[in-house]
Amino acid sequence: MKRFILVGAGVVVLGTIVFLLLPQGEQTDSSTTRLRFVSLAWQEQALATNRAIVAEWNAAHPELPVEYVQGTWNSVHDYLITGFETGDVPDVFHYESSVIVDFAMRGFLTDLAPMIEPEMRDDILDVAWASVRRPDGAICGIPFLMESFIGLYDVDALSAAGITPPTFERPWTWEEFRSVARRLTVDTTEDGTVDRWGAAIGLRNSANIVMNLSIGFGGSFFRKVDGQYVVRAGIEERELLSTIHTMLYADRSIAPSSVGQSGPAMIPGFFQRRYAMLIGIGAWGRQQLVENAPRDFRWGVIPPLKARTQDIGTSTQTLSIPKASKRTAEAMAFIRFMLSKENMARLALSDWMLPARASCLEQAEFNDPATGWDVTTASARFLKTGTWTGAPGYVEWKSRVANPVLQEFFSGRLSLDEATARIEEESNVVLSRYQEDGR
Repeated sequence: MKRFILVGAGVVVLGTIVFLLLPQGEQTDSSTTRLRFVSLAWQEQALATNRAIVAEWNAAHPELPVEYVQGTWNSVHDYLITGFETGDVPDVFHYESSVIVDFAMRGFLTDLAPMIEPEMRDDILDVAWASVRRPDGAICGIPFLMESFIGLYDVDALSAAGITPPTFERPWTWEEFRSVARRLTVDTTEDGTVDRWGAAIGLRNSANIVMNLSIGFGGSFFRKVDGQYVVRAGIEERELLSTIHTMLYADRSIAPSSVGQSGPAMIPGFFQRRYAMLIGIGAWGRQQLVENAPRDFRWGVIPPLKARTQDIGTSTQTLSIPKASKRTAEAMAFIRFMLSKENMARLALSDWMLPARASCLEQAEFNDPATGWDVTTASARFLKTGTWTGAPGYVEWKSRVANPVLQEFFSGRLSLDEATARIEEESNVVLSRYQEDGR
């Protein structure tokens, strides 16, 4: 889901477990019962906020202190699987909805539904609950941060070209976006080399971007046939792929460097005005703009582009309790504290992601135009949960099928027909194996 390319530097390899275990803060007496909380926060502000909330809990609950354990996104999956198999699990862990649903299907997680208080149940958005709810109504994690892809634009580049930025009242269609990108792709020195591309989109590991943007075209890739998940790349799914490919190779309005880079890695080029728009980047990328953009660089946020709709997919970051935890009630009490209205707002602001609580989104901090929060927050009404939520084998499918095939397609090594045929054939091999296991 989020920022995998930036967090792997400190990973230690120990046998089959790849995980960084760093208890933080004051250690408690070994005779004291402690809750272990594995956090995946990694940005400086987010780390400080997580640790501060844990310290506040510990000050208020000396009889049940929490041990803060720092994990990494690159390694937490192996750590948790090993823990589930051995029974040596944390009491609370931070992860993402697309993965924990699979954990729940395999019987590893506590159903939190009976322990959710009405205040929390009613305040957290329906789309966030949909990302963690099983068909039988079980809740496998409490959602607290929502992933939202946004677009950015260079205010001065659009102004100089006489282009009016899109608004919620007048959003751009994808065709309009293509037209604007062509107009903004220029060779100012007339030496035959483009000095500024109209757009860029990080396509190095593009499955998340493609899946979530496809929703606006009516696409889903994942369907259920006779109770089993299958992958289909039909007209709707092909439309987005074709549009991006056309902008890369026919229009030549998307920067070629997009194919080999992630969205965050393209932000410096955005600052250097090598491209006028950057799309398909996580909302958290705004932190780099606020903190690192040149003083004279003015930027804005693009509302979701319109295909058939402006809908866009989302996943959530979550807190879950393993079924093997021996302190379920205490762990849930800590989650309630960690994800109170006040604390969820603090977590979301420090991570530059949308909070899952409606009451948080109403706060002034989440509607600030200077930091792009106003457009980002207003875009939340278009967030949808993809049909792939809960599909067995989704994580393996994304890493072993979707990302590699899409990389070949966007690199120009596969035609659209070849890419979609491979996606269907290879995807269903992966999914059938999981579904044969009864998951």
